[in-house]
Amino acid sequence: MVVVKIIELVGVSEKSWHDAVDNAIQEAARTVKNLRGVHVKKCTGKIKENKIIEYRATVKISFVVER
Repeated sequence: MVVVKIIELVGVSEKSWHDAVDNAIQEAARTVKNLRGVHVKKCTGKIKENKIIEYRATVKISFVVER
């Protein structure tokens, strides 16, 4: 039987939402094994002087629980 756990993270980037998602995945991979999927829940950003200066991506990452 396989058990999957889901965690929610917020990735941040100064370049793009894609990089923000990648940063969240890379950070999760540092401490969690068996990553299987990602669901991008929402993308937000921080604006300064009419420009996006920070991209944020809230993601749910799934992984298989080891026994």
